[in-house]
Order: sequence, then C-alpha cells, then structure tokens
Amino acid sequence: MNIDPILRSVVAVRSSIPEDAFTAQTLGTVREGSGVVIRDNGLVLTIGYLITEAEEVWLTTHDGRVVPAHALAYDQESGFGLVQALGPLNAPAVDLGDAATAKPGDPVVLADGIGEFVQANIVARQEFAGYWEYLLDEAIFTAPAHPSWGGAALIGSDGKLLGIGSLRLQMSQGDEVADINMVVPIDLLPPILDDLLNRGQVNKPPRPWLGAFSAESNGGVVVMSVAEGGPAAQAGLRQGDIISEIRDEEIDGLADFYRKLWSSGPAGAEIPMRVLRNGREAWLRIKFADRNSFLKKPQLQ
Repeated sequence: MNIDPILRSVVAVRSSIPEDAFTAQTLGTVREGSGVVIRDNGLVLTIGYLITEAEEVWLTTHDGRVVPAHALAYDQESGFGLVQALGPLNAPAVDLGDAATAKPGDPVVLADGIGEFVQANIVARQEFAGYWEYLLDEAIFTAPAHPSWGGAALIGSDGKLLGIGSLRLQMSQGDEVADINMVVPIDLLPPILDDLLNRGQVNKPPRPWLGAFSAESNGGVVVMSVAEGGPAAQAGLRQGDIISEIRDEEIDGLADFYRKLWSSGPAGAEIPMRVLRNGREAWLRIKFADRNSFLKKPQLQ
C-alpha cells in the first residue's frame, strides 16, 4: 500500500479549552492530536476528547499550513468528534472501510497528522470498558503502538479508514508486556453521522451519567474518584467505595455495571445503589444527569 497519498488526508489537531471548562482539569486546556479528512468540504473526524469544550481549534495540513476550524460535535457513546475546517485543506477525503471485516492478524497502518506512521497488525477485537463511563462492544487493538495515537487514522490494506486512535494501553502475554493502541471502529460513525452534522448530537435520549471514574477489581467496581459537582459527588459517593448493586441487581464487572446503569432509567432518574464502604454496606440514591449538560458548547469562530 502506498501510504503517501493517505498521509495528505491526516491533519494535526490542536485545540484550546477555557480554564473553567468542566474537562479542563482532567484533559487539560491545550490538547493536541490528529484527525482525518472524511469529506472533500474539509470535514475532519477525530477522537472527541481532543475537542470537548474547545473554544478554538486549529488544523495543520501535511504541507504545514494552519487552518482554523470549528468543533461540530462530540458523541459520548462512540467517542468520535467532528471538526469542520473553516478554510481549504486541499486534502482528499479518505474512504470509509468496513471495520466489521477486520480481524486479528490483519496488517494495518496507524498514521498521525505530522506524517509519522506505524505499520502494525490487529491483535484483538474485543469489548472495552473505560473508567470514564465508556463502553465499546468490539474495539480494535493494534500493535506495535503509535506514540501519537489520539485521533490517528487506522488504515487497512485497501487504503480505507478502519477507525480512529483513542488510547495507548499495555497487553500482557506470558511474561512479556507489549504497548498496544485501542482504536474506535469506523462502523460506529455512519449510523450517527447525519445527526451529528445536523443536530450536533445523536437524536435519542442521552445516557444517564453517574460522574464517577471506576475500575474493575475481582468482578466488582471500585470508585477511583468522582467528578466535582457531578451526580455521584452530590449523592455522597466516595473514592474507595465498591459498587455492588443497582436497583437490587448485582454487578459483575465494569461493562456489566455500565449496561445496568444505562438501562436503569433516563438522565434525571433517581436510582438506588448499594456500596461497600470501609467494610460496611450503605445505600445511596443517585440522581443521574446528562453529561453534556455539564460541558461548554462549541462556539463558532
């Protein structure tokens, strides 16, 4: 595969976020990564955490030109973000591939916006649960890892886009530990793209949000921290609490916790939750919220 034409369509993304933004403390006020041109009008697909609450977005093209852009949308469920260039990028759109056909062992390329790329292989297709109330049914994992993974383009052997880079993780195989990338599959985009373009969000009720950062431990869910001012904090959930039940349903790991949480009622519903704290059980009533209501909305530059 000739990677050079595709590299022209991967741009660098730099965003500026207000200091008083909800995500400023956790994600920073200056964020840098990559994005890929998916339409000839300058529509760029990236990973959403790069542009959440952004007041300014700048794209740098393969030939070094800096173009202002506007943060169009961030989809909490998939993790995708959309950016519209406000000037010509002079970069062709990359065709969307079929991530459902990608399988372990397939050769791929992960390319960033400054012209660096890694020739890799898919090492796994499996469920991924993130500590920030995020779940993918079938994420793509690749190795070796790209050092600049955020928003990078995962390209299949046919030159089509298979996904967008999200994380750098570690995978254990016997006594060896390897760095890998987690990639959001491109197949999640087409069903929601029109909504994101026309409405800025998917046209369905928002998922209920707890506002807790959690980890899995022996099948349980341990609270690592809570978002300041979020539903969990307001209800008294604390670092170190072990969540064991939602509405009298036992929890079996982080992914199961998220699925039960999201099916327990809409944003705004008040839900009973049992926690283990310092060896004692306690029941909390948590009024879930819409995460987007805590975020600053994009402003047109």
